[in-house]
Amino acid sequence: MALMKVKFNQKKRVKLAQGLWLMNWFSVFAGIVVFSMGLFLKIELRKRSEVMDNSESHFVPNSLILMGILSCGYNGFAGKICYDSLDPAKFARWKPLLKPYLALCFFFNILVFFIALVCFLMRGSLDSTLAQGLKNGMKFYRDTDTPGRCFMKKTIDMLQIEFKCCGNNGYKDWFEIQWISNRYLDFSSKEVKDRIKSNVDGRYLVDGVPFSCCNPSSPRPCIQYQVTNNSAHYSYDYQTEELNLWRRGCREALLHYYSSMMSSMGAVVILVWLFEISVMVGLRLLQTSLESIANPEDPECESEGWILENSLKDTLKSALEGLKKIGKFNQVEADAEGAEGGEGGKTPAITTVS
Repeated sequence: MALMKVKFNQKKRVKLAQGLWLMNWFSVFAGIVVFSMGLFLKIELRKRSEVMDNSESHFVPNSLILMGILSCGYNGFAGKICYDSLDPAKFARWKPLLKPYLALCFFFNILVFFIALVCFLMRGSLDSTLAQGLKNGMKFYRDTDTPGRCFMKKTIDMLQIEFKCCGNNGYKDWFEIQWISNRYLDFSSKEVKDRIKSNVDGRYLVDGVPFSCCNPSSPRPCIQYQVTNNSAHYSYDYQTEELNLWRRGCREALLHYYSSMMSSMGAVVILVWLFEISVMVGLRLLQTSLESIANPEDPECESEGWILENSLKDTLKSALEGLKKIGKFNQVEADAEGAEGGEGGKTPAITTVS
């Protein structure tokens, strides 16, 4: 029994072809939207590539761009087929291509669904990428005189100001690295010498943060130096008082920014996938309804359309049997080649008559 069998007359076939033609052009527009989303995400990732680990992958934006291009091509081609389906004579030239095209559409829809899932599941990979990239970026904050790294201070400062964040996981991350360049340290000062000597690696560590960590909304002037020294500031207790620094780490801020962006894009791709599925089903019904016309010279006669010629169970069963036959055929060929090789390798016996 055929799956989702529907009866069609000429009027219904024409309406289906016209509706599918319109839907395909909507799908072309959706493909352009997906392409634009992928391009936008790629640009956003490139903008902050300095604070991302080198292993950071552009798989998601590249996949969205590829999907958008393929969607425009596939649906534009399908729109042409649907338009020509209004004329049985024009439809005849597309008839041999429809089954391979529908098979490609099926695999394309699997790809679209996979890309949608990846958009939702990339958070873990992005988290490790940002954690390592920000850690490296903070180390290079002081290297304002080093070629290739002189831009890192500006990058980190602009990042902390734009996303209202401080450090990798929080403001205390700045206490663990030397973020002040040696160029601006007075090595004749006893305090500087003592701080450098007290560190195993010879780094100048302070309980302070860059100015970009300051929250301008705080009524109190920014305390960015001696953050943990209560006696250095009037009426101050860093353990109980709400500090006028950004409390959120930049890893969390960027992760939330990119994750929400990719989740929104994943939702759009899911909607596009559902739309593509409906277009593929409609195209299959149109194909089978046109091919099952009993009398091609009478286009007004009724016909039947279906998704699968047999039930889903029977279709899967026949597909498995086909795969088994292919496997047996390959095995027989391999055995035959082995037998031929064995016979060819035999040395003919030579009989001598004395």
